[in-house]
Parts: sequence; C-alpha cells; structure tokens
Amino acid sequence: MSDGKKMVIVASKGTLDWAYPPLILAATAASMDYDVTLFYSFYGLEVLKKKRNLRISPLGNPAMPMLIPMPVIIQMLPGVERLASWAMKRKMAAKGVASVESLLEACQEMSVRIIACQMTVDLFEYQAKDFIDGVEFAGAAVFMQAAGEADLTLFI
Repeated sequence: MSDGKKMVIVASKGTLDWAYPPLILAATAASMDYDVTLFYSFYGLEVLKKKRNLRISPLGNPAMPMLIPMPVIIQMLPGVERLASWAMKRKMAAKGVASVESLLEACQEMSVRIIACQMTVDLFEYQAKDFIDGVEFAGAAVFMQAAGEADLTLFI
C-alpha cells in the first residue's frame, strides 16, 4: 500500500442491516490504499457463508422505516421478518445499493484480508467448506496482532 495505513474491523453481527457497514467501510478504505483486515466473529460469520439468507428484523429496531406503521406486537408475528427483509432488499436494489455478495467480491478483489474467527467456527460446529472461498481462519491472537499494527480499529 502506498502510504502504509492499516485498518482492522471486527464484524460480529449477521443480519442484513449489519452486514453492510463493515463491507462498505472496508471497500472504501481499500480504495483509499488502506491495508484492511475484516475479522468476522460470532453471528457475523453468517455474512461469510456460501449459503446465506441474511434478514432484517423490525422487532427491537425502532428506527427501521416500515412500509406501514405497525405496533410491536405485530412485528413479532411469523412472516413479518421475512416481509421486512424482502422489502429492504427490494428497496436497496431499486436504489442501486450493491449487494452483500458484490461488496464481498469487491473487498476480495482489493485484497481485503477476510478472517473468520476459528473459535467461533468451532463453537458453532461450522466447517471450512461452509464459507466462501478466500476466507482465512484464525483466532484472537491474529486479530490482536493486526489491531496492534492498525492506525484504525473498529468494532461493528
């Protein structure tokens, strides 16, 4: 990298709305010549899986704009999460927002280092074959080394 700046992001959430911030920040930083490491842990691993069905939940998310206003009791009914996820994906596509898949590909093309937390992989009994190609598997010590060398570290 031209100026030697480094950034590390810990991504611990695995919902549709939480998949975007680490990927957008990583791709942006990489395009600005940062050496970027994305460290996915716990539910964030869902973003890295080959078979992913990322959803968004209106329940407990009061800032989420709804198609129609609805009380919390309605938000917890079966099918509401699926409807909200469908609506958000549709809106994102209509507004030209890049998909999670395309952001992951862009990050990989820009040499963003993507690490899945090995302890969490073991905890949830996942296998390496469950994840997209190009993902590294490492523990907290590798994160600590990268974070110790970073100019900027974010936890998302």
